[in-house]
Amino acid sequence: MKIVVAIDSFKGSLSSLQAGNAVKTAILRLDPSANVIVRPLADGGEGTVDALSEGGELVTVTVCDPLSRPIDAKYCLLPSGTAVMEMAAAAGITLLQDRERNPMETTTYGVGQMIAHAIARGARKFIVGIGGSATNDGGVGMLTALGYEFLDKNGAPIPLGGKGLRDLYEIRTENALPALKECEFRIACDVKNPLCGEEGCSAVYGAQKGATPQMIRDLDAWLHHYARLSKAISPTADEHHAGAGAAGGLGFAFLAFLNATLKSGIDIVLEEISLEKDIQSADIVVTGEGRLDGQTVMGKAPIGVAKLAKKYGKKVIAFSGCVADGAEACNEHGIDAFFPILRNISTLDEALAWENATKNLTATAYQVFRLIM
Repeated sequence: MKIVVAIDSFKGSLSSLQAGNAVKTAILRLDPSANVIVRPLADGGEGTVDALSEGGELVTVTVCDPLSRPIDAKYCLLPSGTAVMEMAAAAGITLLQDRERNPMETTTYGVGQMIAHAIARGARKFIVGIGGSATNDGGVGMLTALGYEFLDKNGAPIPLGGKGLRDLYEIRTENALPALKECEFRIACDVKNPLCGEEGCSAVYGAQKGATPQMIRDLDAWLHHYARLSKAISPTADEHHAGAGAAGGLGFAFLAFLNATLKSGIDIVLEEISLEKDIQSADIVVTGEGRLDGQTVMGKAPIGVAKLAKKYGKKVIAFSGCVADGAEACNEHGIDAFFPILRNISTLDEALAWENATKNLTATAYQVFRLIM
């Protein structure tokens, strides 16, 4: 029997590979001859670098965090010359305390530093996950780190952070890193918001990043002006493009200045790990994540796996740390049956502990596969 296991991380508890190997352990206890293939999985957000790092080099570089403080960020450099990185490593909201959140001050400059470092290492292809940002600067910080110039009416560089957009008068591209013309960017992005307006990044996500109602109005107006200036330089500068508002406008910067493509994160990851080839000859496919609920069907990793499995008529089982209201929708999107792994009443910390989560997942998988093998 061939079983393919591709489980997203149980955030705060098990990595994707740890979860997959726990299931593998259970299956091999029942049948040591079973062919169990474990593949790392992520949806383009947290864990994407780890999921795609097999065979690559994890690189650590000191860059600016959202408030321009030094921080060590990691990305993966694959043998193919592709760099895999998460913007959240340099500009993520989890890098800030609640009281520090302020999109007028936060910048994506560190993301540009990561890209520049990878270019210096020879990377010309990039996979960048852009979920979880603390920023609303339209990607101007990132582009500044790559040599683009954003100037006020006096020809001086505008300040970093969203507040700098207020003074933007001119954009110059002649000093951008020459190697950018050789680069290909694939952006893992599941957000469909445009850059501006009622559905734009400022209006929809500004408050959770610390913006007041007045900040939201100001940032939206400034980003609209930024988009107009960008359009005069680049034909791909479309503020209405789905995903342009991702990561506080970082999606727009990639589209307008780096000729990037925006694609579902799980689709990019599935392509990179060649999961389809494994699934074609599988008997059963196993997936899952830390929490299954009604939102899982909105482009999350387990549904991406299930969709691929159903293309070949495969049975799909999912495991999760917990199950919440609405999870039954997963059954309508390719997951034949799902199983929460919690076996005893416990505190959240106890449930998340690596030892307990591994034990619970292994034990649950063992019982499920007793019915199958």
